[in-house]
Order: sequence, then C-alpha cells, then structure tokens
Amino acid sequence: MRLILLAAPGAGKGTQAEILSEHYGIPTISTGAILRKAIKDGTELGRTAEKYINEGKLIPDDLMLKVMDERFKNDDCKNGFILDGFPRTLAQAEALSASPIEIDKVLSIEVDDQTIIERLSGRLECRSCGTTYHTEHRPPKTPGVCDKCGGELGARDDDKPETVKQRLKTYHEQTEPLIEYYREKGLLRVAKGQSEIEETSKVVFEALEA
Repeated sequence: MRLILLAAPGAGKGTQAEILSEHYGIPTISTGAILRKAIKDGTELGRTAEKYINEGKLIPDDLMLKVMDERFKNDDCKNGFILDGFPRTLAQAEALSASPIEIDKVLSIEVDDQTIIERLSGRLECRSCGTTYHTEHRPPKTPGVCDKCGGELGARDDDKPETVKQRLKTYHEQTEPLIEYYREKGLLRVAKGQSEIEETSKVVFEALEA
C-alpha cells in the first residue's frame, strides 16, 4: 500500500502512522522526522528548515520535493510506504501526481482545533529517536524516559501555544485544500479522531478497508 496521511498537527497522525506501518509491514516516511534529524545534525538542510519550523511555517515546496525524491529511492520503499507530512501543499500534491509514484489511498484524520491545542500542551518527544508520548494519553513507562531507546523526553519548541495556533492556521490555508483535491481523484478516506488511540485506530482501519 502507498498511503498518504493528512491531518492537522497534533491530530495523532504520527501515532497512527506507527500502527499502520507495523500492521502493513511498510515504512512510514515522516518529513518531520527527516527534518528534525537534519536540524539535530546541523546540516545545511537542518539550518534552513529550523527557521521555518520555529516560525510555524511550511518548508518551501522545492526543498521538500528534493528531500522526498531522495527518500523514495531507498530500497525499503519498494513494497509501499506511508507518507506522514507530505504532500502539504497543492503544488507538492500536483508534483507527486506528475511523478511515477502512484498513490493508492489518502486518509484524512479529522480533529477540531481546540482539542488539538489541548493535546499538544502535553506532548513529549524523545530527543534521541523521535518517538512521541503524551503526559495523559500516552505516558512513558518511566517519566521523562523513552520506552524504546531510553532517551530523554521533552516538549518540542513548535508545540508552544502561539506556534501551534500559527501551525493550525497554516494547515487550514495550505494543506486542507488537499482533502478536496484527493476527494476528486477518488482516493480520499476520512476517519474522525477519537479521544483514545485504540478507538482512533479502529475507525482508521474501518475507513481504509471500506
């Protein structure tokens, strides 16, 4: 399966991507993870991306297309993949449609803005491997410590309330139009985000298998 996940920041897209990746045995390609690694490593891409991310803005299309083109060449993409965070604009979606890559389904996870703002205020991320947690909905077994790698957990700079509001504004203006774009192509599936991860997974699989 070659799947695109669409959702506002904080809607649980990354968590559901992990679950889907394990279920279908295909990799999740997270542009956020790719960019955060570049920032951590201090690469040229990382320095450029950090400026946009900290302002709650999207990375320019030409830069993101270059990053994704390189990632699709990896062997682990041969049997399918899950795209988390790409495309984020109509220009990116059109460029992807014009490429040899064929997308099977596009899943939109819908959660209202106020719920997202409340969720992100408690989100934690491993500074080593990038795994996400939540102080209430998905706490680590040991406070402040990643279950997977033992790394340190902390809040992301882009989860600050003022940045979250800007990220949501950017999503509604630039990414939300993709929902109609893929609906017209007959690829769109919609799942209503639930308060519990397991319940969201249930409606996600129902939407994909319908």
